[in-house]
Amino acid sequence: MSTADETLDREGAAPRARAPLGWRRVVRWFGIACLVTASGIGGYLGWLLWGTGLETKHQQSALAQQFGREMRTIPPGQEPSGPAPLPGSVYGELRIPRIRLDMYVVQGTAYEDLKNGPGHYLDTADPWDAHGRVGIAGHRTTYLAPFWNLQQMRPGDPILLVTTRGTFRYVVDRVFVMPESTAGVVLNQTKYPTLVLTTCNPRFSSSQRLIVTADRVG
Repeated sequence: MSTADETLDREGAAPRARAPLGWRRVVRWFGIACLVTASGIGGYLGWLLWGTGLETKHQQSALAQQFGREMRTIPPGQEPSGPAPLPGSVYGELRIPRIRLDMYVVQGTAYEDLKNGPGHYLDTADPWDAHGRVGIAGHRTTYLAPFWNLQQMRPGDPILLVTTRGTFRYVVDRVFVMPESTAGVVLNQTKYPTLVLTTCNPRFSSSQRLIVTADRVG
């Protein structure tokens, strides 16, 4: 065959089939889906860790105003009295110098209550009672994370709980960890006036409870 015929054969031959591109499209769209999912998860985690704090900060401001109004309604020289605060309302102001905490406590420990700040367990004592244990729970990683550094507490540290019935002082006696399944025993009532603070342990987990107990003094 002549060179010209060979050239015509090559030019007239059917083009070779290209490799299928379907797998490339699958990989491309899979990558896009992964990026979108990662962005969504990152945004959600960002909201949990920081965005929820904005909500709690707003609620703390409202609780401060409510607490201030209640304090101003107490006549000078008169012993405060009356029923305990209603669920969801301001219970008092919790001050813990060791971890630089100064936040308002709400009455109740339901999920919605703890969005606003630390919460007082409804079935525990009040600080003005002659005996019994006051129980307060708080978030450790979200909603301003009031108990983020609770593990730094040490025996002898002071804790103040300011209420419309007066200011009550406590001194820490124990800091310890318990399994979540058995930690409810720390809410058992005591013969003398005491306080217990509870939060999740370790951070970003709820398998355990970090516990701080304290005795009322003064």
